[in-house]
Amino acid sequence: MFLSLLAAITAAIGYGVSTVMQAVAARRAQGLAVVRQPLVILAFTVDLVAWLFSLVALDHLPLFVVQAVLASSLVVTVLLAKVFLSVPMRRIDVAAMAAIVAALVVLGIAGGEQPAPVPPDWFTPVLIGVAAGLAVIALIFYKAGTPVLLAVIGALGYSGAAVAARGAHASGDIWDTIFQPLAIAIVLFGVVGALAYLRSLERGKVGTNAAILSVVEVVVPGAVGIAVLGDTIRSGWDPAVAVAALVALAGCVVLATSPANEAAESGEASDGVGPSKDAAAEPA
Repeated sequence: MFLSLLAAITAAIGYGVSTVMQAVAARRAQGLAVVRQPLVILAFTVDLVAWLFSLVALDHLPLFVVQAVLASSLVVTVLLAKVFLSVPMRRIDVAAMAAIVAALVVLGIAGGEQPAPVPPDWFTPVLIGVAAGLAVIALIFYKAGTPVLLAVIGALGYSGAAVAARGAHASGDIWDTIFQPLAIAIVLFGVVGALAYLRSLERGKVGTNAAILSVVEVVVPGAVGIAVLGDTIRSGWDPAVAVAALVALAGCVVLATSPANEAAESGEASDGVGPSKDAAAEPA
């Protein structure tokens, strides 16, 4: 369990670091030139490594624990934004960080180690169908969809990828996870999540979209894990998990709307008061 939690925490740190690296690179170049920045290439590499660590965590921990830990990458983003982007941190941000850490401790204890279960027979075809359906919806609303709708679609994409990865792990090691039908769902969900969320950042406020992403990525996979994949809560800990989840989500919403996160997601300087606009950086 300790190693699995460590893997999840490492993934969260990696996502937070990658976000700030991309923000710093966005200040050095514009448009497609940003992609050629060595810092961006390194950030993508960090993202990939973080994702692999998240797979390790999903192999041994329930979805509601892993997703909550990954959402805490906002803590890393806000801290690093203060150091490398010179964005002030609010007192409420500090309180939110402390609350998130405390909530994660409770969730970790209440979840415990739970090896990935064998999903129901209908799980794979249904999940692939849902992924394809979400891809169609994303195509329909990509140009004219509201930022909030696009953020929800992106969040559902990332959520679906996590659910598929948890179910895929039951087949064996990481190579078995990659070379199986559920890998199709993981890729489809991941692509939809990335493109829809990036589009939402281009059209709307970073804080609002990041808050939506944080909440949906914790609630949806957590609910599916408990209802379908047999994720369980330690006996007698249900109220504690409910409170901890709400606290963690509230903390993530606070950090998502923080000037530090706004600057990191957009790659623009922030005055510490208002939100940045026209963000184009990839989410962690």
